[in-house]
Amino acid sequence: MNNIQPQQGQQGGFAPHPGYQQEVAPVISMKEWLVTLLIMIIPIVNIIMMFVFAFGEGNPSKKNYFKASLLFAAIILAIYIVIMILFAGALFSALSSSSY
Repeated sequence: MNNIQPQQGQQGGFAPHPGYQQEVAPVISMKEWLVTLLIMIIPIVNIIMMFVFAFGEGNPSKKNYFKASLLFAAIILAIYIVIMILFAGALFSALSSSSY
């Protein structure tokens, strides 16, 4: 067994190995968010840009936001398709059972 004790940090937590630095993503400025939101209101372009922002190079926070947005959009689309299939089935059933 290895008997190495972790180093205690200044605030009661445990510090990582000496020389280890955690890389922190830069904060996204308000200007960059405004440009992003302006891009997102353009039809068709917004769908393409969601994939670019989610899977391209860039800020990890922005990438995670757009990955979550794409997942949410896919779930909503799947629910919409199921509802439309059920509605179409009910409509065709009602039309085929009625007598004209």
